Amino acid sequence: MSGLVSGPILARALDALLELAIVGSFSRIGFLARRSTQHWLNPPRLDGQVFIVTGGTSGIGAAISVALAKLGAEAWVVGRSQERADHVVELIRSAGGLGESAIADMAEGQSINEFATRFRSERTRLDGIVHNAGALLRNFSKSSEGVELTVATQVLGPFRLTELLAPLLWSASHPVIVSMSSGGMYTERFDLAHLEMEADQYDGVRAYARAKRAQVVMAREWARRWSRKGVASYSVHPGWVDTPGLASGLPSFERLGPLLRRPEEGADTAVWLAAGAARSEVTQNSVMGRSGLENGFWFDRRQRRENYLPWTRTSLPPDMEGEALWDWCCKRIGRSGHDRQISRR
Repeated sequence: MSGLVSGPILARALDALLELAIVGSFSRIGFLARRSTQHWLNPPRLDGQVFIVTGGTSGIGAAISVALAKLGAEAWVVGRSQERADHVVELIRSAGGLGESAIADMAEGQSINEFATRFRSERTRLDGIVHNAGALLRNFSKSSEGVELTVATQVLGPFRLTELLAPLLWSASHPVIVSMSSGGMYTERFDLAHLEMEADQYDGVRAYARAKRAQVVMAREWARRWSRKGVASYSVHPGWVDTPGLASGLPSFERLGPLLRRPEEGADTAVWLAAGAARSEVTQNSVMGRSGLENGFWFDRRQRRENYLPWTRTSLPPDMEGEALWDWCCKRIGRSGHDRQISRR
């Protein structure tokens, strides 16, 4: 009996120690240590379900797409390159899975609208969306609609796509939204007035961190508004992963070499959550006790705190943060107040 008790206790103790050491936690060391001591199980099967993965053409997004298909889901691989999307779909189909390729630039409203129209015309089912598209941009740029590109791609784009496809999500048995955030968000507080940087103050790293913090706020707001519709909404931190995006955005991280996680390791928790595992796993996975398993910020299959640094906390209650960001997004994409009321029901 003591052995049965000590195993989980030691696993939680190791997890806590890793949390204190950023390199140990975010690197591949943390992933391998947690997986082995916590005895992770395979995610539930997803046979017959349909998922959309944005930014699904390379790196973590491609790994998520392939993993969902291996679980039996039909994975819609969405990206800006038809060639790369087709390549991922070929990998899926060659392994006996179901996949579809689609083009959408998540920074451009018209492109998102066109994809949503196509999806609704071809499918009557949508079980989940994984918002993975995004990049750390070194130089200031705007979308064709005049929105700073980091915010356009990682905040407004996911909001627009989710709003357009919300009725399909609501009709699913156990719908889920997973937003791929980043540990970088820990360095910035949520400040709506300074979310979108101007050219003369632009810092790519800070812009990225602020957008990733906003993704956590939006994921929480989706869960708050749509929980009665059965929607689970999570934000996820993948750790330090060896991807083309990391190499171009933060080239200094390449020095970590073998300490970087592989794409499929960075994808693991997002896939696990998308498959609904957090809804059925033992509640000890949650730092919130016996609640919150249909929302929260997650890393390596455990719910984590949203703040570690005191100066990143805001005086606003979480609900007010989400409400403010929601209204801001609605205004930026041109939705009326009447539409915003409808989206709450």
